[in-house]
Parts: sequence; C-alpha cells; structure tokens
Amino acid sequence: MNLRHLLQLVLLSALWGASFLFIRVASPVLGPHVMAALRIGLATLTLMGIMRATREPWPWRHWRELTGLGALTVALPFLLYAWAALRLPAGYSSLVNTMVVPFGVLSSAWMKEDQLSLRKWLGCLAGFLGVAFIVQLGPVQPTPELMAGALACMGAAACYGMCTPWMKRTTQRISPLAIAAGIHATALVMLLPGAAWDWPHARFTPAALGAVLVMGVVTSGLAYWLNLRVLSQITPVAAMSSAFMIPLFGVAWGHLFLGEALGPGIWWGGALVLLATALVTGFNPLRLLVVLRRR
Repeated sequence: MNLRHLLQLVLLSALWGASFLFIRVASPVLGPHVMAALRIGLATLTLMGIMRATREPWPWRHWRELTGLGALTVALPFLLYAWAALRLPAGYSSLVNTMVVPFGVLSSAWMKEDQLSLRKWLGCLAGFLGVAFIVQLGPVQPTPELMAGALACMGAAACYGMCTPWMKRTTQRISPLAIAAGIHATALVMLLPGAAWDWPHARFTPAALGAVLVMGVVTSGLAYWLNLRVLSQITPVAAMSSAFMIPLFGVAWGHLFLGEALGPGIWWGGALVLLATALVTGFNPLRLLVVLRRR
C-alpha cells in the first residue's frame, strides 16, 4: 500500500466517521427505513449522473451478483446502522464498526485471499475485548437497548467484512463505478417497501434532510466509488485498514457536534480495537513515519 492509497483511505475514514454523526441526526427524526432509503436513493442518483457523464454502461448481465452485494454491503448495513443510531451514540457506532476488520480477515482466509496467523487471531481477540470494554465501561449505561444497538453495528460490520473479498473479485470483472451504481440501485429496490410503510411517520426537518443529502451524495455515492477504486488496486485486508481510523473521526465528530461524553470505556476499548486492526492488517505506523521522513 503506497502513500497515495493511504491518503485516500484517510479521506474515506474521515467521511465515513462523519456519516455516523449524520445517521445519529437523521435516523431518530426520519426513521431507519426512510433514512436508509433516502440515503441510498441519493447515492444512486449521484452515481447514475456520473455514469451518464462518463458514458459508462450499466452491468445488467451481472445483476444477480450485484443484487447479492447490494443486499449485504448496502441495504442491510445501512438499515442496521440507522436502527442502531436510535440506541447508540455516534462514537460507539464508529468504534464497533471497526470489527469489520476481524470479520474481513476471516472471510479473506476462507476465500483464499489471505492467510491467518497467530498475530491476526490475537487481533480478532483484542477486537472483541475492545467492543466489550466500550459497551460495559462507556459513559452510558449498558442497557439491553445499548447492547442491541452494539449487536446491530456488529452485524453491519460483519456484512462489510465478510463481503470485502467478494467485492475485490468483482472489481476484477466490473468497473468500480458500475459496481457502486449497481449495488445502490438494487439496494434501493429492496428498501422501498419498508420506507413506503414508514413514510407517514417521518418528520422531514431541515437538519435531517441536510444530513441525508450529505450522506447520499458524499459519504455513500462518491465515497463508495472511491473505496471500490482503491480496493481494485490493493488487497482486501489492506483496504479494510481504514477501519481503524474511522473511530478517531467518529468519536471526535460525535463529541464536537453532538456533545457525546467520553468515558474510560471509550479509551480502553478504543485502544484495544485499534490494536486489533493494526494486528490483523499488519499496519505499522512507526514504519510509515520512517518512510515519510525519508521522503
């Protein structure tokens, strides 16, 4: 992974860390189904516009594969995160999301895209312990609702992690732009019935609509396209290394803009989660500092 790829992953981490803030703002007002459908719909329109401008053809003959990826990497995770936002602070959600890396490593090994080692197993263990610290020792009480929200975030992380090697293989056959547009379009179809059912109960406030607009156009549409472009050039595990940076932005945005408290569980659990992702990806920040100094 070269410096250009690393900077792209840092940008993605900042955008996705902010998305947890926006979900926390929009989901309680719009409802999980409506918010997720609006977010995916705006992302689909954004990617359709780019495809039209670049004259990129739609990958219709791959609709079965794109439908599966759309369900597991867009529809289900977006809905789970929106539902978890009703019960979990944005900083918590971004930290639990880091579990995408252990799930991704296991999936990559199963699909022969990577090999497991003792270091990676220790990383997986540290990640699960970190999540336990976050839930039990954070500034909010570990209620059943909090636990349910954390499990929902872990479910979304599992979807992302387990599908990353599959997505990597797909980028070798279909262009990243076509994949991004295709999976968002199919995911939108899946979520429309639930959104239509909940539509009368949604409250369309300016803050919620603004948050959904940013998520749909930037953190979903454009960011997903960029992520697939990076994924097509590096290994799945390296692509997932951005997950350890997302909590840094997610906790910071939640604290700065939503006033979310920072308790001891956040620090100890967050440290374990970051250690977990460093172990499973092999990312060494000290090595990076050496490289940057030489430049």
